Order: sequence, then structure tokens, then C-alpha cells
Amino acid sequence: MKIIKLEPGEKFSSTIILIRVMVGAVFLSEGIQKFLFPAMRGTGRFIKIGLPIPEILSYVVGSFEMICGLFLLIGYITSIAAVPLIIIILVAIISTKIPILIQDGFWQMAHEARTDFSMLLGGLFIFLNGGGKYSLDSYFKKKSVKT
Repeated sequence: MKIIKLEPGEKFSSTIILIRVMVGAVFLSEGIQKFLFPAMRGTGRFIKIGLPIPEILSYVVGSFEMICGLFLLIGYITSIAAVPLIIIILVAIISTKIPILIQDGFWQMAHEARTDFSMLLGGLFIFLNGGGKYSLDSYFKKKSVKT
């Protein structure tokens, strides 16, 4: 049996891609849907929630979700790209899940917030840990060290 000795954090770094793909794919998909289905996922939803200037805000949010979601998928400026997504998900929790908590109680809110909570924790994880071993961030970092 061959024993491979990993550097501290090496195995952890190589698995960050799984969380990047999860968070990036969900946000990319949600951003696209704001443009494809504006009445249900974009402007119409923002009006229903009561967010200001929904006609503009929904497209700004959708654009950030698509661009930052794509950046997470490819591992480009991952810590920076995670910040707008964390803000977006916090606003979503405050504007949609807190009212459910107040009106319907904890368990209904917990059920409705499961994806939001996962995206928040995933975004925080990426913000704190960066893109990991298999990312453009890592590639550019290695390239700059060589030159």
C-alpha cells in the first residue's frame, strides 16, 4: 500500500471545486431565469416582494448572479465574486424568509430557506477560502510565481 503524504490543506483545497460548482451553477441559473421569466423570477417577483425600482434592480441582480456565478464556476476572482452573491442571498433571506418566519413560524421558514441557507454558507466558504487548487486563480498565481 502506497501512502501519499499531502501538504496541509491540499486535499481540502482540491475539493473546493465541488462547492464552487454548487454555488456558481445555482446563481448562474437563477440569474438567467430572471431574464427568461421576468414576471415570475425577475421584475414581477421584485414588485411582489416590495423591492425598490424593481424594473432596474431585477436585471442588475440577475446580471450579477450570472457573471459572479460564472466566475465561481471557472474559479476566477472567486473571493471577490462571492461578495455580491452573499449580499444578494442576505437580501433574499431578509425580504422573503423573515416574513415567512413571522407569519408561518420557524419550520415553514426553515423549509423555504434551505437553498438560501446553503448558498449563503457556500458563498461564505468560497469568500474565506478562495478558488482552490483547480481554479483560474490558482493557475494565474502559479504563472506569476514562475515569471
